Amino acid sequence: MRTLLMRFLYALCLVSTLTSVSGAQELSGAASIDLSLVPDRRKEQFQKSFGYALFPYPYSLPGIGKGIGLVGGAMNVFDTYTDVYGIIFSGDVRGEALGIADIHLIPKTLILETGVGAISKISIQSYSQRGMNTNKHDYHLIELTDTEYYGGRLVATFFDRRFEVYGAMYEGGARPKSIRDNEGNVITTSDNASKVRGRTTLVGTRLDLTDDYQDPRKGFRVDVTRTSSPPRDSSADFFVMDYNTTAYVPIGRRSTWAFNYLLSDAVVNKQGETNRTAIENSTGFHCSTIADPQLRRLCTQEIDSRIAENTYGTASSLGGFSRLRSYPQSRFKGAHTMFYGTEIRWNLTDETTPFNIFVMKDVRTAVQVSLFYEAGSTADTRSDVGKIMRDSYGVGLRVVTASGVVFRGDLAAGKEGIEPEIFIGYPWELQ
Repeated sequence: MRTLLMRFLYALCLVSTLTSVSGAQELSGAASIDLSLVPDRRKEQFQKSFGYALFPYPYSLPGIGKGIGLVGGAMNVFDTYTDVYGIIFSGDVRGEALGIADIHLIPKTLILETGVGAISKISIQSYSQRGMNTNKHDYHLIELTDTEYYGGRLVATFFDRRFEVYGAMYEGGARPKSIRDNEGNVITTSDNASKVRGRTTLVGTRLDLTDDYQDPRKGFRVDVTRTSSPPRDSSADFFVMDYNTTAYVPIGRRSTWAFNYLLSDAVVNKQGETNRTAIENSTGFHCSTIADPQLRRLCTQEIDSRIAENTYGTASSLGGFSRLRSYPQSRFKGAHTMFYGTEIRWNLTDETTPFNIFVMKDVRTAVQVSLFYEAGSTADTRSDVGKIMRDSYGVGLRVVTASGVVFRGDLAAGKEGIEPEIFIGYPWELQ
């Protein structure tokens, strides 16, 4: 269900501090916030409506492969706020993941989410160069095996979920197996490559001045996050700052027009290894030994990408389920990213209708049709951001449920074709 790369830990000091301050203010009668300019919440922000879903998930991911998965989840189990979900993949991607969300360590105040996953086989796209100046088929494939990840996320939430502080930590590893061309032909294989491990930590805060945390229709919200990974081996030491703002303008009584703007920057503290021979030795991909000039060029491009990341760092990427939806996941990468999007969400219904269709049970609160347009740019130097823009546009159908799940189906079009997507949750979220 939710994203498979789940978010853990920080904010314990901030949580205790904010909790004690809040308690002291209540005792002194000073814990009042002027919300006269803030939309009232439409409903209770923590729901206990039970729901479940279990359905096959056919996938076709450009450059990654095709197959079928089985997705399942149970929301608000045992009369709590806790959700349990999982997925099993078969086909070109093989693996499984399990997660538990909304574990209330302190009811309605301190919330934990945790998860684990393992993938025995996957290939990911790596384009010939970073930035926006690449063509649809201008990529090669990195085949990985023995991949696993685990971690969690902790959220301290206050004032009816209008202010949050959160932290996360994820750790995992993968073993590179081969580099292939975009048709799957082997360019080179790794010579007994060691498993590459990494850790990512994230801290951030959210200000949510909307009428509903789950399904906002008016107001605005702002997320500021800092993401970092300790340098491994010879990689760069850098962190990423994301500034994500979304405004919701009501249309009539139950619909909304949403506007999103994201700015993401990689800040390098210390560059990593940029010597080509050293990187070839560490990855096990020895491009200079490849006789075919075309295949040698593709291998060299992968080393070039690693040199660029070790020089500039990598900010939030574009492409996939959330931003520039007509392009594959992480299609465009660079050290600096700018994105904006707009989406009309037309609610056909505004209801409380229980449904039970054997594989799915919940309470439907809205059926929604969307029209969206997105544009973005990324580059390794800030002055180049915006020189080349790519855009996506399309339509979507969503079902919003009382248990807290938004089932989303989008059909996005762009310069490189049309991409259908099925996902959980609204686009543009950083969390």
